[in-house]
Amino acid sequence: MSAYEDLDAWVDAHFDEEVRFLQELVRVPTDTPPGNNAPHANRTADLLAAFGFQAEKHPVPAQDVRAQGMQSITNLVVRRPYGPKGSGPVVALNAHGDVVPPGEGWTHDPYGAEVAGGKLYGRASAVSKSDFATYAFAVRALEALGAPLKGGVELHFTYDEEFGGELGPGWLLREGIVKPDLLIAAGFSYQVVTAHNGCLQMEVTVHGRMAHAAVPHTGVDALQGAVRILNALYALNENYRHVHSQVPGITHPYLNVGRIEGGTNTNVVPGKVTFRLDRRMIPEENPKGVEESVRRAIDDAAALSPGITVETRRLLLAHAMKPLPGNAPLVEAIQKHGAQVFGEAIPAMGTPLYTDVRLYAEAGIPGVIYGAGPRTVLESHAKRADERVELEDLRRATKVIARTLHDLLAQ
Repeated sequence: MSAYEDLDAWVDAHFDEEVRFLQELVRVPTDTPPGNNAPHANRTADLLAAFGFQAEKHPVPAQDVRAQGMQSITNLVVRRPYGPKGSGPVVALNAHGDVVPPGEGWTHDPYGAEVAGGKLYGRASAVSKSDFATYAFAVRALEALGAPLKGGVELHFTYDEEFGGELGPGWLLREGIVKPDLLIAAGFSYQVVTAHNGCLQMEVTVHGRMAHAAVPHTGVDALQGAVRILNALYALNENYRHVHSQVPGITHPYLNVGRIEGGTNTNVVPGKVTFRLDRRMIPEENPKGVEESVRRAIDDAAALSPGITVETRRLLLAHAMKPLPGNAPLVEAIQKHGAQVFGEAIPAMGTPLYTDVRLYAEAGIPGVIYGAGPRTVLESHAKRADERVELEDLRRATKVIARTLHDLLAQ
């Protein structure tokens, strides 16, 4: 048998164990917010130790975690060195364990990890606890070959993607805890993602003056001012449809207002309204120019409402991920083995999402996004009810990663 066939056979022989491993991960909630994620890291470390992987626990200082609006973060690093130091590349495999709360509408227990119809259901089953399993079992398969290897593999299991990643990969990189040569990060199985959108998130607080609804002229309606601002932002959004990216898989910029709150009661002129916006930036855009444009639209609209004042606060500025020189070996290996294992071409393309993978790119580490999952976020039900992963996608993605690691690290 070839090395690839041996790897495939090992994955098949241990696939039931891989599914049980993923089930254990899904059954420990990691809702963010509130973001109490250290218990999941501890459970993951115990599960990894059961098959000989020693996980370093790196707790982020409590004051930094609280400042980000979370409760606890412990990032995990597993180092598997092969051969003399410097003999080959160190390949990091990164997946995040934090996830948005389940929400409503589930027909399966969001933390039950139920298997039905060839799918495993549960919050984070697809994004991205599935790739905790993909990556860990791919490394196990590689090492089971017993073949001479060079370089090394690191598992980076982090817990801050939903809030931007600065206390996940960003913190590990800034603290000098990790500095791999190449990166593969959690993704889906039918394409290799080499670029993604950037994201600007802002909080806008519109101040007016409260008044009794029986004498509204004695107040200044903050909601009316907010409506003017929102209309200006939505007009920007319409114009974004005419700005096109040249990256396959990415279309145009867009803006979304995802949260709004304000007022005190039905019979009171609202004195304050706050909303949060999300502006997705295509790789060709300049983040500084985008932020200036959004702020200008807000200020110009607010000026049309006498008595209204506005505070605009940046919550997040995530730069787009662009392909770095040096990612070609990753792209070529995944495309080759993906085509063989899945029986179809695996294109290299961009995605309209933004991820914490950008932080590795900003540190000069070439990387790609590839892992277990369907063709689209919509099919996975990520961030919706009944999130699920196809078990055959999990099995085949594990084989692709194991084969890719073999290409990069075999002597």
